[in-house]
Amino acid sequence: MAVYLDFEEPLKALEEQIEQTKEIGENTEIDMSDKINELTKVLEEKTKEIFTGLTPWQRVQLSRHPDRPYTLAYIDAITNGQFQELHGDRSVKDDKAMIGGFGLVDGKSVMFIGQQKGINTKMRQYRNFGMPNPEGYRKALRLMKMAEKFNKPIVTFIDTPGAFPGLEAEERGQGEAIARNIYEMMRLKVPVICIIIGEGASGGALGIGVGDKVVMLENTWYSVISPESCSSILWRSWDFKERAAEALKLTSEDMKKNGLVDDVIKEPLSGAHREQNEMFAIVKKSIKKYLKELETMNPEERINSRIEKFNAMGVWK
Repeated sequence: MAVYLDFEEPLKALEEQIEQTKEIGENTEIDMSDKINELTKVLEEKTKEIFTGLTPWQRVQLSRHPDRPYTLAYIDAITNGQFQELHGDRSVKDDKAMIGGFGLVDGKSVMFIGQQKGINTKMRQYRNFGMPNPEGYRKALRLMKMAEKFNKPIVTFIDTPGAFPGLEAEERGQGEAIARNIYEMMRLKVPVICIIIGEGASGGALGIGVGDKVVMLENTWYSVISPESCSSILWRSWDFKERAAEALKLTSEDMKKNGLVDDVIKEPLSGAHREQNEMFAIVKKSIKKYLKELETMNPEERINSRIEKFNAMGVWK
């Protein structure tokens, strides 16, 4: 059953009206096609009105929508199920919040890595709500090095509320693991594409977020802190999260304007959570386009360009 956010409620009412009208037509054999077409047109106009005027906080809400596809769904669709997941960091254990492995994109082998959230309560606990431990980042780095060894491009999918902040994670070197990944990703000789498909929070996102192309889906966010946490620090309350979301400039539009991401991938009008298959096709097309562009560059050129891009962030002339 589809989930509707508070600002999507008018769409729910219209969709229910359309379904009821269809049922009346089927049960009474009365031609209701004109009425259905009229309601469908109203639904399209209302959808356009709502989704073209979203506030930063509403985009944050959409990035967390329970119907929004997660990393494994993207990988499965892009590879047509031709994906082999690889496990473990060869040191502690296999972190279920971080997944990775080789997949085929129209016959081309690509290393996919990403944070995975759960689709229900049990799976959310199993995946630790998409919050990796240090071993998750070390697994990701092991797979990146494997891709480099075999000269295969890397695609990362970022969707995390942050790295796991527990005591045991800190004891095992959470900060060092993320810092090591940032350092090593800067120097990878193969093309690296990073795509933010949901939440891109803090160091948890940066741990797999250094690439030649860092791109965001339209209704996602990328920031050093979540709006709720920012609100709780500044105002000692979560009540100002909408104001914090506005001030943080965390939307894809703001991030592109400030030069912190390279591109924004447009979502279908009603969002990735309503048009999943269309979203998968758009992301696949974008990955192929970016790979074609990056493969024309030699490794040294890619590395230097990557370093220059990240060094220029936050510098004002």
